[in-house]
Amino acid sequence: MFKTIINAWKIADLRKKMLFTALIVFIFRLGAALPVPFVNISGGLISDQNANNFMTYLSMMTGDAFNYGTLFAMSITPYINASIIIELLTVAIPALERLAKEGEEGRKKISTITRYSSVVLALMQSTAYYFYIRSQNYLSLDADGNKFTGFFAVLQAITIIFCYTAGASLIMWLGEQITEFGIGNGISIILFASIVSRFPPSLYQMITNTVNGTVAWWVNVLLLLGALAMIVLIVLINDSERRIPVQYAKRVVGRKMYGGQSTHLPMKVNMSGVLPIIFAQSIATLPATIAAFTGHSDSAWASTTSIPYAIIYFLLIIFFAYFYSTIQFNPVEISNNLKKNGGFIPGIRPGERTQLYIDGVLSRLTLSGGIYIAAVSLLP
Repeated sequence: MFKTIINAWKIADLRKKMLFTALIVFIFRLGAALPVPFVNISGGLISDQNANNFMTYLSMMTGDAFNYGTLFAMSITPYINASIIIELLTVAIPALERLAKEGEEGRKKISTITRYSSVVLALMQSTAYYFYIRSQNYLSLDADGNKFTGFFAVLQAITIIFCYTAGASLIMWLGEQITEFGIGNGISIILFASIVSRFPPSLYQMITNTVNGTVAWWVNVLLLLGALAMIVLIVLINDSERRIPVQYAKRVVGRKMYGGQSTHLPMKVNMSGVLPIIFAQSIATLPATIAAFTGHSDSAWASTTSIPYAIIYFLLIIFFAYFYSTIQFNPVEISNNLKKNGGFIPGIRPGERTQLYIDGVLSRLTLSGGIYIAAVSLLP
């Protein structure tokens, strides 16, 4: 991995992309530390950072911005939720389905719709977050130590809500800049930066517990080895693929002969990547979101460690794995393309039989990949 980074750094164009991506990540982390006017959460919303609940999950996904009510408290979650909604509507609404099939222009229009939907969702989430921090008395007071009333209370609410909405919109734009001018996958880079930002304090806490004798040193060593083993497993599964052999028949075009080659059709085990996990978390935590903002966080549905949450989370991951594999990999289209180009799978008749065979392989791979990512995501 380090050799690959060094080789990429030697290429001027890639070096510029890496530096640009680093600059955007720096801006993102700077925004995650900027305070919002009228908000005073110096001690943080979460009293126990080691607790495994919905609030700590949101704090992790936002790089602690949610915990301290900073500018990027909404993080990239509005864009993720908007992407889920638009993807689902693309299958359900014929007009959006036609746009998706129009090529580059259609995808640009769908991206524009997703952006506007993200802003609307960011406005809704910012409003809910404002009412939550107001109920917890985390807003600034007037000179007499009382809550703002009348016009100033309205001004306070508008300022806070629009700051958080603007922050979520800015993060969406930063992710798109990484995708266009950086190393790509801007949204994933933003999420990665949010999660990794919690590693230094966690490592410091681990070392402190070891020095104080709270946790035995060999327990921390086992945890680190387990984390490394998990990373190796994820990389291996991510690179694993099923290769379906494809044979092309010889054909004569003019005076030249084409075909007669043997190749393969690659199908990844985890074709949809981490998107099912992200989307499943966004939906599975919806009851917990409502419970937290309405003051019913003691409910079993508000806990990310409860059995109902684990079951719903597991099933949603498998559902989205199938959903995304269906969108990304169309057996009918691939079967028709193979038939048009004179290709066939040895032992399988071209046409409908090939489509059924590819569809069966895809279903088995998607089930295996879905169970794998669901199991990994449920690990402590």
